[in-house]
Amino acid sequence: MSTELRVEPARLDSLTENPLLQNPFWARHKERFGWQAHSFTCTGAQTFGLLVLSRQIIPGARLAYVPHGPVIPEPPQAADVLVRLGEALAPLLPASTMLIRWDPPWCAGGGTNPALEHPQLKKGPDIQPASTVVISLGGAEEELLAAMKAKTRYNIRLSLKKGVRVSEGGEAELAAWYELYRETARRDRISLHSFEYYRQLFAAGAAAAGAEKAGGPRLLLLLAHAGEELLAGIIVALHRDTATYLYGASSNRGRNMMPNYALQWRALQLAREAGCRSYDLFGIPPRSDPGHPMHGLYRFKTGFGGRILHRYGCYDLALRRLPAGCYRAAEKLRNSYYRGFLKRRRPGGVEHERRGPGRP
Repeated sequence: MSTELRVEPARLDSLTENPLLQNPFWARHKERFGWQAHSFTCTGAQTFGLLVLSRQIIPGARLAYVPHGPVIPEPPQAADVLVRLGEALAPLLPASTMLIRWDPPWCAGGGTNPALEHPQLKKGPDIQPASTVVISLGGAEEELLAAMKAKTRYNIRLSLKKGVRVSEGGEAELAAWYELYRETARRDRISLHSFEYYRQLFAAGAAAAGAEKAGGPRLLLLLAHAGEELLAGIIVALHRDTATYLYGASSNRGRNMMPNYALQWRALQLAREAGCRSYDLFGIPPRSDPGHPMHGLYRFKTGFGGRILHRYGCYDLALRRLPAGCYRAAEKLRNSYYRGFLKRRRPGGVEHERRGPGRP
């Protein structure tokens, strides 16, 4: 990026070419639940659109969050670029904004998450999962299966042999899925949004699909049944050339029928048929650690093959030092409590569940 950097407000609809979490679809959905969307055109070495979400945390103090932005290849001295970009954004955001929380999309291979080094950037709590598994959909179905671990292929075939049937649902079936999601949340002690959040998500998806040049995703609600009994369900977004697994739920019954394997296999097939080139399983622990409460999630997702990628996670740029410092200190106390709570949970985790995207 050149020394000259210009940031100007832009229409939200100018971001239609952006990936899912930088797309107008996501911005409008989050605005229904307490966030304010700000869109910009940024010009440096290249021109790109940027979505920033902000919300009031306490009276007189707002948090700005940039999900998976900026949408550019990782530049040299990436930390300096984020600081310069944040400083250019500051006068264009609400005056009460105390910090900008960057969550850049840049990925690295290897076994650990990369780090950003800059005196003005402080590591913040991750909002989107920093580590993930991404499966290439470029080959034939036989190649997808061959790239999986033998146990995963076995469980896919077992689920089909046991009569698990996967079908695509719509908004009418969402209430049944949500009841299953509540069951999952109670069992695995995870937080979840209200039913209205998911209903509005599908309503926004339908509106985007019906609008010319809207550029939004196609949302899939896939449901796994055994006979008439609903065993599990997942929500997947197909957007441009990427499919993203967003949310999943499963019953306490029928787990030996492996419905989650049938669901993911069907999602991979549909994503490939829709022309997607990759499938993002969207969240795993950073490494294979049997002591991690989500180690079962790691085993489940990595069993489907693909590449393990590590993002930087969130980094905070303070715009108002005192309120930003107080907020970060309170956040650390809260997160320390919940980390201790997770350690007291039964080890092993769950096969497919984690907090959904965009949830601070």
